Amino acid sequence: MNAPNTSHKIKLKPLALPVEHGGWGFLLEPVALGLLTAPSWPGALIGVAAIAGFLARHPFKIAFSDWRRGKRYPRTPLAERFMVLYAAVALAGIIAAGMSAGFYALRPLVPALPFALIYLAYDAQKQGREWIPQLAGPLALSAAASAIALAGGWPEGKALALWTVLLARALPSIVYVRVRLRLERGGKISALPTLLAHLAGLAVAVALVRLELLPWLAVPALMLLLLRAAVGLSPLRRPAPAKKIGILELVYGALAVLLVALGYWIDL
Repeated sequence: MNAPNTSHKIKLKPLALPVEHGGWGFLLEPVALGLLTAPSWPGALIGVAAIAGFLARHPFKIAFSDWRRGKRYPRTPLAERFMVLYAAVALAGIIAAGMSAGFYALRPLVPALPFALIYLAYDAQKQGREWIPQLAGPLALSAAASAIALAGGWPEGKALALWTVLLARALPSIVYVRVRLRLERGGKISALPTLLAHLAGLAVAVALVRLELLPWLAVPALMLLLLRAAVGLSPLRRPAPAKKIGILELVYGALAVLLVALGYWIDL
């Protein structure tokens, strides 16, 4: 391999932190929902581990790109160090949480792992915007809410309901954003599949409410997302750049999480 060239000053922030908005939303929503509804120190450790694991993905992608080229740039060893640091924090957080709350609390992370690996494989090859990784990412990240709830002493059914309602929010939203961006670029779209996806998510929430696994406020939370999709894909929408659409999705996601958490707090 080529020796590193140290003649240029390397900026650390682009190596250490990803810049996409959607990924941060799908990471922080489950961590926030878990800690708002079932706060505990082991749950906080799981949250830290989830954030560190998410952050490790970015320097890994940079380092992997350099490895594939068979070269070592000035950024390569720095990316490797960030990757190892984040991975070590994630592993330490998981072990500490398991030792504190019992490794039973980490069970939701086991079925989430294959989805995380699928996303990582696509993202490392700069294909993170394809359908498969975009769906796999939330499937993996949302498991953190269930693990945090189990660590906080929740029964398994209610803990898994958090994972489910987060997916009912995230997966239709991915469909919406992709279709909305196509519409903004002047492409032809059909709003029906997006609306059906949101209606399916809403139906799942209603079923979980009837089973007394979710509060009733989860229903208006998903109804809000359905309304956003109906307006956003209609002639009533206001044209918006991709960055604004991404930021608005962060806001909608935060509102949905707060409504669900509020439902637990006031038992509604």
